Amino acid sequence: MSTSRNMILAGFGGQGVLFAGKLISYAGLLDGLEVSWLPSYGPEMRGGTANCSVCLSDEPIGSPLVVVPNILVALNQPAYDKFESTVAEGGIIIVDSDLVQRISERDGVTTFALPISSLAEKEGLKGLGNVVSVGKVFAETGFCNEEKLFDSVAKCVSAKKMALLEKNKEALRLGMSL
Repeated sequence: MSTSRNMILAGFGGQGVLFAGKLISYAGLLDGLEVSWLPSYGPEMRGGTANCSVCLSDEPIGSPLVVVPNILVALNQPAYDKFESTVAEGGIIIVDSDLVQRISERDGVTTFALPISSLAEKEGLKGLGNVVSVGKVFAETGFCNEEKLFDSVAKCVSAKKMALLEKNKEALRLGMSL
């Protein structure tokens, strides 16, 4: 039986949703899965809207565009408002409750409303809420081998930001603990 995870990660430009999607994609790639990562962002990257579609599967992926996700990460209210209704029955929604105040109750979908930004800041991981959310996605779905997830951080953190490698790993661990 095929295992397929179709995700949308969305928020403001500058929140790192594209990076979060890249982390998930690389982890899947390192774990031998079929992967697609499709970024989308408005004309003004910082402050505008940004989202990405991520598909992980053990079979070839027909389209990189996710229309009906089974996992949604919404890091702001506009992202939640736009994508919440598209999540498939049995799906998971992870929201940063610091930035998403209006959350609807939906039967057949599990919603995790967590103060991701403030938890990250409290732990000395300010600005890494995106990575915390990836850790939570992993905790809920086990979308890849855990070692491969941590290996993906080293692949995705740019050379000029290598000093943040351990902080990113801490952020993953924090998300996994939520």
